[in-house]
Amino acid sequence: MSQTATEDRATGLVARLRRDLRNPLFLQGYALMTNTAITAVLGLGYWLLATHLYSPAAFGEGQATITAMRLFSSLTGLAFTGALARFIPVAGRRTAEFVLRGYAIAGAAAVAATLGFLLTLPLWGEAYAGLRGIGPGLFFLVSVLVWTIFTLQDVTLAGLRHAVWVPVNSLAFGLVKMAMLVALAAALPDGGLFGGIFVSWIVPTAMALIPINWLIFGVIVPKHVKNTEESATNPPRLREVGRFLAGDFPGAFSILLILFLVPVMVAAWLNDPATFGYFSIAHTLGSMLGLLAANMAVSLTVEGSFNAAQLAQSVLNALRRTFLVLVPVAAVVIIGAPLILGIYGPGFAEAGVPLLRLMALAVLPQAVIEISLSMLRARSEARKLAIVQIGLAVLVLGSIVVIFPFTGIAGVGYAMLGSQSLVALLLLPEIRKVVKQGRASEKAAG
Repeated sequence: MSQTATEDRATGLVARLRRDLRNPLFLQGYALMTNTAITAVLGLGYWLLATHLYSPAAFGEGQATITAMRLFSSLTGLAFTGALARFIPVAGRRTAEFVLRGYAIAGAAAVAATLGFLLTLPLWGEAYAGLRGIGPGLFFLVSVLVWTIFTLQDVTLAGLRHAVWVPVNSLAFGLVKMAMLVALAAALPDGGLFGGIFVSWIVPTAMALIPINWLIFGVIVPKHVKNTEESATNPPRLREVGRFLAGDFPGAFSILLILFLVPVMVAAWLNDPATFGYFSIAHTLGSMLGLLAANMAVSLTVEGSFNAAQLAQSVLNALRRTFLVLVPVAAVVIIGAPLILGIYGPGFAEAGVPLLRLMALAVLPQAVIEISLSMLRARSEARKLAIVQIGLAVLVLGSIVVIFPFTGIAGVGYAMLGSQSLVALLLLPEIRKVVKQGRASEKAAG
């Protein structure tokens, strides 16, 4: 290819990017994808430091404790993200009240779920023995509440069309977390709740709540209310939100079980901190790829709520841009898995490569599922949402329970790839139907 042709191609890509950044759908989606990339890179650095600064047992114990915290905060907090993304754009003068209610309900649900976990600790094996006692239990409970609010900040910013702040928050959080990990290595060398790994994770999280929520409620929400006072004259009623949650929450909760319950189950089954550390790194990286698929989907829900008439075109655009990013990323991960995991040590590469490759391949059908779910959210089709999400969770979790005893940690990847491929195939006709109807409506209007 000549130099002129190369320059023309580069100029065309820059021009396309500039056009995309003027489109709120792409701007918010790219911002959330950038956030995932930053989180992945800093996460790689964080866990790489942890493998060198802490013993294998302490590393695995820290991973297991963080996994448990994220299970209960994310199961409840992230299950509300669909409702926040759907209704924040149209909440109008009640936006601040709506977000605060979301925080409160998610926080209360997280605390209740965590109490149930703490009261049944003997059933979860020795991996979580460090959480026993009033002091450790209270600290873990507060940590879950802090992480719950932290997870809701990102979707709140996206719902307010200010997702560009999300990667800024993640960058600052990741750098402070890494600095604390190094600083605490000598003072808190053990794993578990009061070890350097967990403390370096939760303290920066708590620190981030104040400035980000000041930005949300002090700056962005007032501007949002002013900019939408004409279009959002009828804020959603509590009954409308309740109907949506009745369908969306059970389904979203089921999907989150795939992401956050599986590591807890594996930790209990393995009962070996070092081996769980090998699994956790591969699973974390694979889950990061899944977040890339979900990022554009969140933006689709927001933009579909703002402009329902353009939903069909937005679905097509979201699919195209998502696969444009995911296909090369998945290919790089599949080919480079041994090198990526090898930087942590030979044990990580030997144990985790099959799992990481399978999860990287599974992200492609997952993208179809995420776009389809966001399309249903934008149309407030809560019943279909619940059916798809609960069905997928049953398939994945059931497959893991059956396969794991025979295949080990790679079975998690096989279960995710097979289940998500099947569900994606079943959802494709619905996507085609919506796109076809949207094009027919555009022709009739034209």
